[in-house]
Amino acid sequence: MGAKTHKSRGSRGTRSRRAVGLAAAGALLFFTNIAARAQGTDDQSVAALQQMSIEQLGNIEVTSVSKEPEPLSNAPAAIYVITHDEIIRSGRTSLPEILRLAPNLEVAQVSANSYAITARGFNGTTTSNGAGNKLLVLIDGRSVYTPLYAGVFWDLQYVLPEDIDRIEVISGPGSTLWGANAVNGVINIITKSSADTQGTFAKVQAGNLDYGASAQYGGMIGEDTALRIYGMGFNRDNDVTASGANAYDDWHKFQGGFRLDWAPGNSRLTVQGDIFRGSENQPLPPDAVIAGHNLLARWSQTLDDGEALQIQAYYDYNTIYVPGSLGNSLRTFDIDAQHSFSWGADQDIVWGGDYRYMEDHFDNIASVKFLPPDTSQHLASAFVQDTVSLSDEFQLIVGSKFEDDPFIGLQFLPNVRLSYKPTDHDLLWAAVSRAVRAPSLWDRNLNELVGTTTILGGGHFNQENLIAYEAGYRARPLSNLSFSISAYYNVYDDLRSVEFSPGPAFPLVYGNMMEGKTYGVEFWGNYAVNDWWQLTAGASYEHEDLHFKAGSFSPFLGLDASIAGNDPPWQLSLRSSMDITPDLMLNVALRGVGRLPEPKVSAYAEMDANLNWKISNNLQLSLGGFNLLHKHHPEYLTTGGSNEIPRSVIASVRWDM
Repeated sequence: MGAKTHKSRGSRGTRSRRAVGLAAAGALLFFTNIAARAQGTDDQSVAALQQMSIEQLGNIEVTSVSKEPEPLSNAPAAIYVITHDEIIRSGRTSLPEILRLAPNLEVAQVSANSYAITARGFNGTTTSNGAGNKLLVLIDGRSVYTPLYAGVFWDLQYVLPEDIDRIEVISGPGSTLWGANAVNGVINIITKSSADTQGTFAKVQAGNLDYGASAQYGGMIGEDTALRIYGMGFNRDNDVTASGANAYDDWHKFQGGFRLDWAPGNSRLTVQGDIFRGSENQPLPPDAVIAGHNLLARWSQTLDDGEALQIQAYYDYNTIYVPGSLGNSLRTFDIDAQHSFSWGADQDIVWGGDYRYMEDHFDNIASVKFLPPDTSQHLASAFVQDTVSLSDEFQLIVGSKFEDDPFIGLQFLPNVRLSYKPTDHDLLWAAVSRAVRAPSLWDRNLNELVGTTTILGGGHFNQENLIAYEAGYRARPLSNLSFSISAYYNVYDDLRSVEFSPGPAFPLVYGNMMEGKTYGVEFWGNYAVNDWWQLTAGASYEHEDLHFKAGSFSPFLGLDASIAGNDPPWQLSLRSSMDITPDLMLNVALRGVGRLPEPKVSAYAEMDANLNWKISNNLQLSLGGFNLLHKHHPEYLTTGGSNEIPRSVIASVRWDM
């Protein structure tokens, strides 16, 4: 009877959400008709998409490596840029799925509403010891890291794909510019100026797992001021278990927001914000609730002598409440300033500082508590980086961040990079960096009861340390061929471990009793077969050699690396993008992922495909299929369940007004 009652409840919830989703779709379409004006459609339409040449790809400006604009071909780091064109062609609609386009990331779907994402190893979720806590993620300069476990709640993050200009993905440390927790990589999601998203569109989509709608209006308020507003809503249906049963993890979300850009002369002012709310099905009712809002303002000024000044401030609030488990709400206030200038003919200096204040509140339950339930943290930092032109071919980059963390005090995070550019088409680079993963509230304040065993945060838990050695080569040997290859050797110390209390005895506590090294190679390349067909390939190999330190009293001594992260030793990808006709585009992506050690997941291959068709000047159709090679299969397992990801198809229609 209990199972039948549960199933009935899930059906009612699904019908209710579908009704809400259809109502939202209708409201969004009504909104676009009200907002429509007599002006041209925006540049996100399929008709405007064009394959970028290999040379154009190399000249994309990136800012994440040096915090100053520079061509991708000059950036001395393992950086892959997911372009707007790639995003639209892929048909992917969520940030985690879009991040699959980066060959230097590990992306694994855990359930309908959660993902495990990392770079260079140590992947995990909040229910695993690794917890994916060594990757920093920013959206337009706003950090979406949570001090709860030093990772990202991916279900809280959404950006309309049509508004993404590019996503810069750095594999390797970025602590000198971005601070603690930018240990193994940085993801910087950069959206388009509202001046570049003029016009009105509405989009509806439906498939066997997903349905939803979105709408956006972009217009000019004055000669120098542009505005866009958007709204969206979606529902994603349940995944399945290994037996094919309902996993009860469907979810829905509604979000809206705006961006205003004012550009008088050499000044730029951006004000933007979002608000969202959603719910997520649980194996036992009631549903989990997620909600949040944010507001960001950024002012920048370019001076006549080439100096640039930028000041940014944001407020961010989010909450996630899981009945019967835990509730957490977080408020963040942040202000950041940076200044760049040239010193003489051969040096470019960028420096700045940041102050962040965070308030966490926990709704504790008997089995999971954070003590105290209310915390506040102050984080202050300053950085400086100097790029020195030693000659026409050689550049030396030296810098450091100085960060005062509330748990571990002042940290020194230096970085040295040397680049050699013998021709316009070749770049060799090498780097040595120090990075740390600062303690989170999970490490310090947790009080969890698992069965009859208590796990406590370590009151003296210290930072995790990394010394990273990297080298890379980026080249364009032919006008239609470019590639990047990088190698790394990472030495870790004081990694998180679970230890018996001195004795050994219970309770278990978090300690810093793991160490070791990882090394690997990453490769990706682009080849234009002709002017209408382009291939993109990627490959990575990683070896982890981690072990417990002498004196450890961990109950998991035999698990070694698996307790710090569950990572595949290799990944392969191949993507084909074709302009079959000027109005018909086909994108096909293959990926292969190696076996995960613990919890074990077999190696697998998957395929996604998407077809974009411009029916008329104002109407476009997209038809996509994802995970096409399997009816359902797991990508990442946790100790709490074994959800499997089903095959899905989805069709979308976009109307430009």
